[in-house]
Amino acid sequence: MPTREELQQRLDRISNLFASIVAHADEQSTWRCPYKNRFDRCTAQFGCRNKRKAGAAGELPLCIGDDKLDYRPAWE
Repeated sequence: MPTREELQQRLDRISNLFASIVAHADEQSTWRCPYKNRFDRCTAQFGCRNKRKAGAAGELPLCIGDDKLDYRPAWE
């Protein structure tokens, strides 16, 4: 059975890992469209000028945004 100190070390390691993930997501959210998934597909349920039709039935539309937009004013 792990000691209290070992458990705390594990928790600290996990916390540091998640902190770096959150920091990256915060930075990325300032320029990447929040509706673009990791496959560059648009998940927005509304019209967008960067949305292009999907190649196959059932696929999400392709997002052709250049990721040079600053989305921060939309949340402020």
